[in-house]
Amino acid sequence: MAYISEVNTSFSHDLDDEYGKLFRRLNPPRVAIDNEAYKNATVIRADSANKHGILLEVVQVLTDLNLTITKAYISSDGGWFMDVFYVTDQDGNKVTDEGILDYIQKSLGPDACFSSRMRSVGVIPSLDHTAIELTGSDRPGLLSEVCAVLMNLKCNVVSAEVWTHNARAAAVMHVTDEETGCAVTDPERLSRIKELLCNLLKGSNKSSAAKTVVSHGITHTERRLHQMMFADRDYERADDDASDEKQRPNVNVVNWYDKGYSVVTIRSKDRPKLLFDTVCTLTDMQYVVFHANIDAEGPEAYQEYYIRHVDGCPVKSDAERERVIQCLEAAIERRVSEGLKLELCTTDRVGLLSDVTRIFRENSLTVTRAEVTTKAGQAVNTFYVRDASGYPIDSKTIDSIRQAIGKAILKVKGNPEDLKPVPQGSATKFLFGGLFKSRSFANFGLVRSYS
Repeated sequence: MAYISEVNTSFSHDLDDEYGKLFRRLNPPRVAIDNEAYKNATVIRADSANKHGILLEVVQVLTDLNLTITKAYISSDGGWFMDVFYVTDQDGNKVTDEGILDYIQKSLGPDACFSSRMRSVGVIPSLDHTAIELTGSDRPGLLSEVCAVLMNLKCNVVSAEVWTHNARAAAVMHVTDEETGCAVTDPERLSRIKELLCNLLKGSNKSSAAKTVVSHGITHTERRLHQMMFADRDYERADDDASDEKQRPNVNVVNWYDKGYSVVTIRSKDRPKLLFDTVCTLTDMQYVVFHANIDAEGPEAYQEYYIRHVDGCPVKSDAERERVIQCLEAAIERRVSEGLKLELCTTDRVGLLSDVTRIFRENSLTVTRAEVTTKAGQAVNTFYVRDASGYPIDSKTIDSIRQAIGKAILKVKGNPEDLKPVPQGSATKFLFGGLFKSRSFANFGLVRSYS
């Protein structure tokens, strides 16, 4: 009888899945783009059959186009998903580029309903590069040492994104073989990369949590970073955390018992990709957004979500409520750009990232966040740096670094004199960048493989 019950359950699940596919096929997504309805933004209306994660897919498409979502209204009761987004380009203007508008139509409209394009985290085979994921405790000089290890292993970093938060660090790096310019495929070499990086991440504390993954797949980097830091529990604050609570996002969770929702409200300073970060976290925590109201037309952003867990229940306990609050705070803080912004643009070459981060380290700068890209042979990199001592960066230090790297290559965004000191004891005092000048690489590493 137990066997029959299992078969019936499996059959019922398959039937529901097939019914869902049929419903979506008969009710394909619809997208309407209107540049006349609102004076300050382009209005995008997206309707489709509802499924878990559909809101994140739509927000991800818009965010990846570097569009700013100034307002949004979301509703997904009754099995149907209806969104209205008010968006602008990076300059605050309506979106008029026909290429971008056409891409939105193709990505969110009927043509995308059964396409194989990747809109969520997944792995797609790539022969162009090898992906390396790193998570572990942050410490001075870590990014510089990682880059040096990869250079010694004849690996060229073609793109990377590095986040640090609450004394934890995560990075997704795409590397190629120095000689072939293609993905690293030799199993022994991949194993060596993983071993060295994993040891390096652990450092002298062999009991510390560290992880390295090497793969030949493609994932959505920013969502993957959120998942990695969430899995690394960066949302847990130390008892002696000296960060100012007044600077944290204002996140509240209450239950609306009459309707069976938990209502999440968030007030924080607005910044690019804020909506993506919060929706990503709610989705990965297995919560479904039924309704939402987003207002980010001023310097402060207000977000209001009506959610239930995928099991159909609102937040059930104070412990769960506190976890939701902590995770949303962390999601917002991870991408906060603390420090002086430096932009580097030059012809790409093997070892460039290693040389640049070494110079930062030798000048006692820590990197709080980094974005590394290579476009048509040009390296286009952005670094957010702080002085390792926690004081404002001295202008002479910046001049020295620009002299070493090249003043025409490294540009400064912002005024070093305006930087405020990092509070003593803050978890951001020593971050991914560099302070120690050790050339020892014996303590590194993590790599993940997909097969």
